[in-house]
Amino acid sequence: MSDNESNGKQATVMREIPVEEAVGMRLAHDLTQIVPGQFKGRKYKRGHLITEADIPGLLDIGKAHIYTLDIGDNDLHEDDAAGRLAEALQGDGIVLSEPHEGKVSLRAQRTGLAVIPPELVESINRIGDIALATVRHHTLVREGQPVAATRAIPLVLPKTKVEAAEKLAANYRLANDGAAPIQVRPLNKFKVGLLTTGSEVYSGRIEDKFGPVVRAKLEALGSEVAEQRFTPDDRQTIVNHIRSLFDSGYDMILVTGGMSVDPDDRTPGAIREAGARIVSYGTPMLPGSMLLIGYLDGVPIMGLPGCVMHDPHTSFDVLLPRILAGDTITQEDVVTMGYGGLHGC
Repeated sequence: MSDNESNGKQATVMREIPVEEAVGMRLAHDLTQIVPGQFKGRKYKRGHLITEADIPGLLDIGKAHIYTLDIGDNDLHEDDAAGRLAEALQGDGIVLSEPHEGKVSLRAQRTGLAVIPPELVESINRIGDIALATVRHHTLVREGQPVAATRAIPLVLPKTKVEAAEKLAANYRLANDGAAPIQVRPLNKFKVGLLTTGSEVYSGRIEDKFGPVVRAKLEALGSEVAEQRFTPDDRQTIVNHIRSLFDSGYDMILVTGGMSVDPDDRTPGAIREAGARIVSYGTPMLPGSMLLIGYLDGVPIMGLPGCVMHDPHTSFDVLLPRILAGDTITQEDVVTMGYGGLHGC
């Protein structure tokens, strides 16, 4: 006698039936078809009523037998397990997919910053029989993009596994003022003052390439360059423009050019002289190691190195979404950029 039976509980019963004898029965789980290089996905959905016409298709995907299930009182079907785990994790800015093949996707409802607690992810994955995969904490995600996915490993698993994960998620909420474990923080709309340094650009000898790139990056995140100014490589002139942009009330100030170690690169010193508190001049990330981040009376200010002009992903692309989400960048935030921060050199 099984433990379920001795406790008056119904045990899970699975029956194997040849497909030729399965007409009129319903599938107990999704069935996957794989066509190498072309398709991988659900061919038959859980609950599908099998007909004579389905038999060749079932045999084509290697299913000589189908299975019927009577789920026991102490067990969960893979779809139900994945769904319950996803619901326990779901927070603001997250929508759930329909369960299929024992998986549920948590997708971004808006463009924003993913909030993922790594310790909770690891704790859930230690339980066994369930899996949770996510993007990294503070990843910029676009509307519709997967942020996380839950998966049940076996077709049927003990309820206690999912209940343990639900308890971990509930404890996280209690410790974080009710905030859900996985969410997408919205980005604020900033009006930005942009100062482009460089005598060669100021004099018209070369065309400004920095401005269009910075505008495009900001606009892609819902913000805008409200004003762009140009200045030669004169420290005091740069200082004056920074102070003037600050007085204009912009939400952020970006200064481009003059960020290398050449003696005639004046931007870092000018930002400091304008009164900014420098959080970090330099980041442990490539490209973008020469970026400067600071605050001028609470207004974020960044000195952008030349790589921002031509590399698609730099330290600027990591820090910008966090600033737009309302974070105040610290030295520790910069230090942690080194792990996973090699994107080219």
